[in-house]
Amino acid sequence: MLKYLLHRALVNIPTLFAILLAVFLLINMAPGDPVDAFVPPSASLDEHQKEVLRHELGLDQPLPIRFAVWIKQVASGELGYRYKDGSKVLDEIVRRLPPTLMLACAGLAGGSLLGVALGIFSAQRVNSKTDHALSLLAYTAISSPAFLVGILFLYFFALKLGWFPAGGYTVPGRGDWRDIAHHLVLPAAALSVQFVAIMMRYTRAGLLEVMSQDYIRTAAAKGVRANAVVLRHAFPNALIPLVTVIGANFGSLIGGAVFVETVFSWPGMGTLFLDGIESRDYPLIMGIALFMALTILVVNMLTDIIYACIDPRISLR
Repeated sequence: MLKYLLHRALVNIPTLFAILLAVFLLINMAPGDPVDAFVPPSASLDEHQKEVLRHELGLDQPLPIRFAVWIKQVASGELGYRYKDGSKVLDEIVRRLPPTLMLACAGLAGGSLLGVALGIFSAQRVNSKTDHALSLLAYTAISSPAFLVGILFLYFFALKLGWFPAGGYTVPGRGDWRDIAHHLVLPAAALSVQFVAIMMRYTRAGLLEVMSQDYIRTAAAKGVRANAVVLRHAFPNALIPLVTVIGANFGSLIGGAVFVETVFSWPGMGTLFLDGIESRDYPLIMGIALFMALTILVVNMLTDIIYACIDPRISLR
């Protein structure tokens, strides 16, 4: 296991480097000047003062030198300083990381459980009216962007019904886990809607494929109850595609959190990322991109390990 993890880590280094290079080029070659973005118009800086500021920030250096400086900072465990206020990028990310991970994990857990349950329910009633209705709802959910779902949830469940807070992380002065969980429900539900539909469709398809196998028909012919056939014999053998879907969509949940956090004023990395984009804060944007790339690579490694745990035929080599 340790040898496999070490091998995957070494293999992922060129991938990570390519991702960082692509992000760096896309950000630094975009039109516009960061100095004009974060310096207020009321400052009335002349061109000479702006050039001095660009020199202090290193923006007057060629792109290869700026990329080498940033890679050196990453290798040393530092991600540089924000252009906007001079704060450490790493400190900003660490401060905003727990709310984003909480939101993404809640969306992942809720979406997985509900999606699998609906998929099993639909597979047991294949081609029925219930199955068709669930399929229609799934296609609608897959086609609905997270920010639209978030706005609808905010309108109905927060403003109209008043069941949940309209936004934020906690009520000022409280901050206990019940209050945080109450604020978490709506954004996590909005984030997981598409994931529920995807998990439902994959669970249904995987079960229908497995349930057509001979050993399933044999178990049914021996008098095993229908629910036991599905849950004890069919479902474990349909897990591989579901693990793949979970691993592949975790990065999408992190990305979707950008929009959901904005709708619900959730103080995570999504709102921080948008703040970095608005102020053209290159170190912050690249730091968040680095974190997202590392998260996706680590999740992919964990997915491979889970493969070997649930299916003995798969070996980690």
